[in-house]
Amino acid sequence: MENVTVKLSGRIDSNNAAQTEADILSQLEGKSGAEVILDASELSYISSAGLRVILRIKKSFPELKITGASVDVYDIFEMTGFTEMMKVEKAYRVVSVEGCEVIGEGANGKVYRIDGDNVVKTYKNADALSEIQHEREVARLALVLGIPTAISYDVVKVGDSYGSVFELLNARSFSKILANEPDKYDWCLSEYVNMLKKIHGTSVPEGKLPAIKEKVLTGVRRTAETLPPDLGNKLIKLVEDVPECNRMIHGDYHTKNIVLAGDEVLVIDMDTLSVGHPIFDLMRMCNAYVGYSENDPSIVLKFQGYTSDVANKFWHDSLAAYIGTNDENRIADAARKVRCLSCANLVDWGIRHNADKDLIDAWRKRLLDILPRIDSLTFETEEAAAKAEDGLEIDAEVDNLQKVLDYIDARLEAADCSPKTEMQINLAAEEIFVNIANYAYAPGKGKAFVRAEVSGEPRALTLTFIDGGVPYDPLKKEDPDVTLSAEERQIGGLGIYLTKQIMDGVSYEYKDGKNILTLKKKF
Repeated sequence: MENVTVKLSGRIDSNNAAQTEADILSQLEGKSGAEVILDASELSYISSAGLRVILRIKKSFPELKITGASVDVYDIFEMTGFTEMMKVEKAYRVVSVEGCEVIGEGANGKVYRIDGDNVVKTYKNADALSEIQHEREVARLALVLGIPTAISYDVVKVGDSYGSVFELLNARSFSKILANEPDKYDWCLSEYVNMLKKIHGTSVPEGKLPAIKEKVLTGVRRTAETLPPDLGNKLIKLVEDVPECNRMIHGDYHTKNIVLAGDEVLVIDMDTLSVGHPIFDLMRMCNAYVGYSENDPSIVLKFQGYTSDVANKFWHDSLAAYIGTNDENRIADAARKVRCLSCANLVDWGIRHNADKDLIDAWRKRLLDILPRIDSLTFETEEAAAKAEDGLEIDAEVDNLQKVLDYIDARLEAADCSPKTEMQINLAAEEIFVNIANYAYAPGKGKAFVRAEVSGEPRALTLTFIDGGVPYDPLKKEDPDVTLSAEERQIGGLGIYLTKQIMDGVSYEYKDGKNILTLKKKF
């Protein structure tokens, strides 16, 4: 499709709207079907008469768009709804990053410090405006969900592409700290792992972020085509068997994307956020520290700023801290599973980026060595294992609901429970725990004990709630008449009714001074 650019300048108002329209149409004569670009970089004002001119032209040229609008002119377009009817691009101030310090780097761009208070993230894609919008949206979502991150406050032009500007006062990446302040290694490790657990412990509402598993599977299937059929099929099956879940995944989590701004630790480079199983984050972490530079240690020194010895140690120690163990056998088992997936990812990356054949063959050789020795890609952290064995004792307070749901979800995800069933179980669990928190000990406070056990074939969840509050059997409460109209129906009473409808079995007993409510659900 042909592009035709028409320049707008000065003011367009009642005095000159007709002449402006005639001038534009003369430039578009014989251009039927063209994509019309109205360059508004020199337009200082437009009235309703000018807006009507643009509307009439758009009827003849549906692909019309406006570029370079100043802030004031853009506001007029936005206020009058034009930004909903057509593409309107603002004019962006120009920023140079020549000679600026690189403080972060990810898959899609670099972060530069442009002055004492501000940084700019530049994008490799020249047409990055949609990426910038996406990152702004997901960063806001992460912040709302409790993940400390920076939100871009401006979009600028950087060379042939665009950048997002953030306020990060005196920000230093963890890569910079590890390289220059080795005495802070333990602090960096602790903060790094705690942030990773916080991210992976965050449930994301359905549909807010893309799922990562299918994207990984696409690459794995390409890698599998280069393997012996039996091992290729095994690799695909291993990834297919990774449980689906709604846990937040950063997608590019390494020490250049964790920064200390003032006294606050923040995660940056949020455009790769997704949902899925933590193994997919660990895969990319492994590649950042070990995989890409395994055959050439200078790569990690150039990218992270510290030696491969530091990178290998940090990867080992962060995995150990994440699992919660010093048992080298358990660490090695988890590392082997992560390494299997990371090698598969590297082979696919190498093929797609026309990497050196010897390098691809080296990654493939490691993958073929690991594949026969593993039967799954999942493993359990020490914390999750302890919860599974002993259950969860917690203050019976509504603010602790998310911790209860996280505990239950960890059991369900390890058992490959479907997202739909997990949501149903969460609904029932919320009703029961909130009732305990609000009424069991009122007006005082007390403890609640929750145990989630998965067993049997077909699998079933047994979910037990125990409290030492006032004796109360919720099953004796009469079911509400759901056939009544809104005017006739009493407020309340639906919670336990929904629980009984959702679960396959609900039972109650009062024993040894405790309320014991047991829910069962097959899946």
